[in-house]
Amino acid sequence: MHTNVDEIVIDRETSRYNRLLLAFAGVAVLIVGALAGSVATARGWTPFKGGAGGKAPVFYAADQRVPQNLTLTGGFSGVAKVVTPAVVTINTESRARSQQRLPFFMDPFRDFFNTPDQDDEPTQRRRQTPQSPQSPQGRGRLLPSGVGSGVIVSPDGYILTNNHVVDGADRVRVELNDRRVFTAKIVGTDPPSDVAVLKIDASDLPTIPFGDSNAVEVGDIVLAVGNPLNIGQTVTMGIISAKSRSTGIGGGNSYEDFLQTDAAINRGNSGGALVNLGGELIGIPSQILSGSGGNIGIGFAIPSTMARKVMDDLIRNGKVRRGMLGIRIRSFDAETAEQFGYNSTKGALVEVVDPGSPAEAAGVRRGDIVTEFQGQRIEESAQLRNLASQTAPGTTVKLKVWRDGAERELTAKLAEMDPSRAETEARTRPGEGGEEADGALSGVKVDNLTPEIARRLNLPDSARGVVITDIDPESPAYGSGLRRGDVIEEVARQSVTNVSEFNAAIKNVGRKNILLSVRNQAGQRYVLVRTED
Repeated sequence: MHTNVDEIVIDRETSRYNRLLLAFAGVAVLIVGALAGSVATARGWTPFKGGAGGKAPVFYAADQRVPQNLTLTGGFSGVAKVVTPAVVTINTESRARSQQRLPFFMDPFRDFFNTPDQDDEPTQRRRQTPQSPQSPQGRGRLLPSGVGSGVIVSPDGYILTNNHVVDGADRVRVELNDRRVFTAKIVGTDPPSDVAVLKIDASDLPTIPFGDSNAVEVGDIVLAVGNPLNIGQTVTMGIISAKSRSTGIGGGNSYEDFLQTDAAINRGNSGGALVNLGGELIGIPSQILSGSGGNIGIGFAIPSTMARKVMDDLIRNGKVRRGMLGIRIRSFDAETAEQFGYNSTKGALVEVVDPGSPAEAAGVRRGDIVTEFQGQRIEESAQLRNLASQTAPGTTVKLKVWRDGAERELTAKLAEMDPSRAETEARTRPGEGGEEADGALSGVKVDNLTPEIARRLNLPDSARGVVITDIDPESPAYGSGLRRGDVIEEVARQSVTNVSEFNAAIKNVGRKNILLSVRNQAGQRYVLVRTED
């Protein structure tokens, strides 16, 4: 056999390259291990007083850090050994009845395979959870209803988990990593954030210290710990894929600021731990995006900063106190921004200002774009909502809003959010008939909004505009979110009170993208209708 000289040279160079690559990889592992091993040492427990009734002080592992000898020389085993003892399995039991749990996963494919129903309702993504048995024979008896996970955050037995893990439960049993089993008391729950706090009668328990989820960056390595599918405690590894995610599944009364991760999360991981390489708790797994219910690498965790604030309120007050501005806001794209003469997509567009609210008193107007809250620049609407809600009621805050080509500063004193406040989602059919629009709203039929139709739509007597009586599901207007029963109050920021004014405004716009102000039972909102072109 003859060997070409060039081949020998290539083989030697390849071998040399591989040796260099292996050496570099070894050095990198040592560096990462040294960094992980140099995490700050323990600084002691941080106490704070418990709730009303003279409860003993509660101690969190808030400032506790992992041991100095934690390194990555054995892969991620050093981190796993530190955090797994503090992650528990939660088993719930309930009497047979219909439960209203917040589901664990959402199906992104349903929208593609279902046509709009006859009520013209927008299709919602599903989220599902295991349901309790509904047989008549089970009524009155405690039956197994679900399995989830939890995180011990204080040595005297406080446990953090998801609301949807314990929602509807009549008895909650907690199994520790050492196989001990306790009956837990539900200290408090907060459905809007999907956080719940449990307490077991134990002491000297292992804990996971809180980390700063605000300091987490996309690309950071994380571990997820929980009991997926009830197969036993499991550790999975991934990275932070994105921050400040909102799935919208919880509805208008939910608070979402998720960390997105590709660490494997499945049913049963809910309420468990998402930790960084310092062994600190940075998130509580809550949802996954899936068409089948299984992991596809898109999971969502509640940031530890949000979860801790909710937990503190539940333990101290038995409820969560949230600040409120009294506005309804939305994010927007460049085309919507153009309608307001605004040259950015960052900020929160004010669609509604509640009468008598702190925002109204501060001078906030409908159509303002909030660009800053307490010195922090606003990227999108969910960020503003979360910042306001996490600020104590009664706090005086400074806002910056963009209006009529200039930014101005306003001052507001936050009120307290009513926990029962939620969006109304019911809809009522308007009358038949109507006149078909032209231009950008081709495929839409409208009619004058009479007092009778307004009453049928549960709108105030002061409502003015034209009501959509029919809409083509294939039209750009339908694709932009308009539905039968919506009332159009403004066209291109000009008020319209009847079909004649509406048609004139549409004619002036032509076939360009058009901004509408729309009202229904849920309130007012801006809708940008894009033309087919």
